[in-house]
Amino acid sequence: MSLSPEIPEHYIDSGAALDAYVAQLSSESDHKECAVDTEADSMHSYETKLCLIQFAVPGELAIIDPLGIGIEGMEGFVQYLKGRDVIWMHGADYDMAMFRKTFDWVPDCVWDTQTAARLLGVEKYGLAALLEQEFGVHVSKQSQKADWSKRPLTSKMLDYAYNDVRYLLEMGNNYVQRLKDQGRFDWFTECCDAAKENVLLRDEKDFEEQWRINGYGKLERKGLAFLRALWHWRDEECRKLDRPAFKLMGNADLLDLCRKLQKGERVEPPRYLRPAFARRLLKAISEARKIPEKEFPQKRLKKRGMRLEIDEEKFFALRSKRDQVCEELGIDPTLVSTRLDLEKLASQTMAEEEKAQLLMRWQRELLEL
Repeated sequence: MSLSPEIPEHYIDSGAALDAYVAQLSSESDHKECAVDTEADSMHSYETKLCLIQFAVPGELAIIDPLGIGIEGMEGFVQYLKGRDVIWMHGADYDMAMFRKTFDWVPDCVWDTQTAARLLGVEKYGLAALLEQEFGVHVSKQSQKADWSKRPLTSKMLDYAYNDVRYLLEMGNNYVQRLKDQGRFDWFTECCDAAKENVLLRDEKDFEEQWRINGYGKLERKGLAFLRALWHWRDEECRKLDRPAFKLMGNADLLDLCRKLQKGERVEPPRYLRPAFARRLLKAISEARKIPEKEFPQKRLKKRGMRLEIDEEKFFALRSKRDQVCEELGIDPTLVSTRLDLEKLASQTMAEEEKAQLLMRWQRELLEL
């Protein structure tokens, strides 16, 4: 199978055109595999939304525009995807998460070319690097951080989007053959299944607790009161602007303000804030100073898990075994187990039932557990 760069490319931005395209695909052939990628606007908008789906089957490439079609108009396409045996993605975690967020659904079988490459010992496994290694194809990454919510898309953005799936099927099937030749195909499918389960089990953070950004734990209760108030000020500003938070004020600056405020120090708005934003920030600070102490947020104590009490001899034996096996296989040792996994496996206090859940079957077999 070969995906030629000259195969037909379709840009689909209406529900009627998408339904016709799906009907055409269904009538012409029954492809069991397809390739999918997504583009979103997390770098440019207040709330991340799905902006593009890139799609490929042998002989067909399509860019599907959910912003033009509307999510409700995507149902026929989603049903088509549900009928595929395998959906190839690259670095699938983000794409699966976007499918879950947008359609409340994740494909049953997602095979990840990045995972396949790593299990084959490839050290540079970004898509551009893999395409160059596999096909000698150089693709531009200039549009990687583009604003995919803007319309019309430039020709450069369209080229970038098509190239994200243009070679995935051929590359994926090449990898499958190599994985089977090396006896690693079962490792691959188990890794892909585990990645899908991780996406399905991932909890969305409670909105009421989203103000507890990384680093909040170093603040005292007074500082937490300022952080909660200023986080909500920033959130409201960004909602009105339809802008991500970091483009108005980064978390580091927000935390720095709160550290100074809890000490009673005089603060000034960051110089990069336009005057209107600076005035509203000062007003939010003034209001936050009125919060009574009894309403300050509670500090959270870090959950202290069971002390592992590691058997050092067992730990070093496991690490030595892992490193030796991975050197022979030519793969990254962290694919088999992380340091924390090894520490838990060598723990004298963790229950054996819990240890048994730490690793996948193929990882345990390599470590002879």
